[in-house]
Amino acid sequence: MQYRKDRSDTDISILGYGCMRFTRKNGVIDTDKAEKEIMAAIAGGVNYFDTAYIYPGSEAALGEILERNRCRDKVYIASKLPQYLIKSRDGMEKHFREELSRLKTDHIDYYLMHMLTDTDTWEHLKAMGVEEWIAEKKASGQIRNIGFSYHGSPDMFIRLVDAYPWDFCQIQYNILDEKNQAGKKGLEYAASKGLGVVIMEPLRGGNLTKTVPQVVKDIWEEALIKRSPAEWALRWVWDHPEVTVVLSGMNEGEHIHENLKIAGEAYPNSLTEDELQLIKKVGQKYRELMKIGCTGCRYCMPCPSGVNIPLCFELYNNLYMSSNTGNVKFLYAEHLSGTLSVGETRYASQCTQCGQCLEKCPQHIDIPAMLELVVEKLEGPDLEKRVSMVKDMFKQI
Repeated sequence: MQYRKDRSDTDISILGYGCMRFTRKNGVIDTDKAEKEIMAAIAGGVNYFDTAYIYPGSEAALGEILERNRCRDKVYIASKLPQYLIKSRDGMEKHFREELSRLKTDHIDYYLMHMLTDTDTWEHLKAMGVEEWIAEKKASGQIRNIGFSYHGSPDMFIRLVDAYPWDFCQIQYNILDEKNQAGKKGLEYAASKGLGVVIMEPLRGGNLTKTVPQVVKDIWEEALIKRSPAEWALRWVWDHPEVTVVLSGMNEGEHIHENLKIAGEAYPNSLTEDELQLIKKVGQKYRELMKIGCTGCRYCMPCPSGVNIPLCFELYNNLYMSSNTGNVKFLYAEHLSGTLSVGETRYASQCTQCGQCLEKCPQHIDIPAMLELVVEKLEGPDLEKRVSMVKDMFKQI
């Protein structure tokens, strides 16, 4: 494992553990499985664990696992204040204490204002006393480092960096988002100001690895050194010396093993010019193929009408990123008909265009409009026939 220094000269593992995507059973985090995975990551040198107040069950699961294995002092916990829920300074305190209780700890090493959107939002928090509250928490040691996570334009990101003496920040960055959101411009600016930079969505919600289209595989095959799509994507992010830590939502043992191996070899500025050009070519091809820029962050959820928005978009993108249309349409029926869950349908056609998701989406996707496209391509008159096929298949199991 390699380590990079943060603003306080602390050694942070370049691979961080994203706790948003713990495996679930019947809607509840599979703690036994998560424990094995977390402990394997710690044994491999990972010391940065990222969670948040709004990730259902995540803080409690992480706290329970660290306490049971007596390894809280071996890791750094990052969590987030849901600033969009805060109405007063008392609200800050209430949510923070709840997080400490869930995490079974007396301090949070890296604390973020979650999804800080713009300077107006920060000014609103300041009017409620957030600066004084942060100062008190840092003085008491309950917060060791303060930062913010961000989805938005580069220019607004720079303004937020300058709005407060932050210790670190968290941004989305990957081979498709070099010029999106904070982008390379924001990454370099934050680093120039001495901030540690945490990277989320390095695999763009798994879209760079789950279903790799043949045209993209063909480009990867041009490389002299053969690597998996995940390794190429992670190496590209770690190639930036401005990056402190890269978060990965590792929920399989093989993911942890592969990522630990890469994290031990991916040095900054180690990719050749030919390799960088190859990665650029892959990014261009993906942009041609992908129709909806959803990362699967799930901030739009839960949908009041029951739509599984991220899965609808993932399957819709897969329709264009693979040549097996029939398989994608079958998966739509299989996963959204309720056959595999509790009997509730989660179709795109259930959208009532209430608009609640629009204000939550960090990618600024016109979700209701995109769901109409999903309906057009993945539902249709044969949907019930596909659902019947799914039910018949599971009767035989």
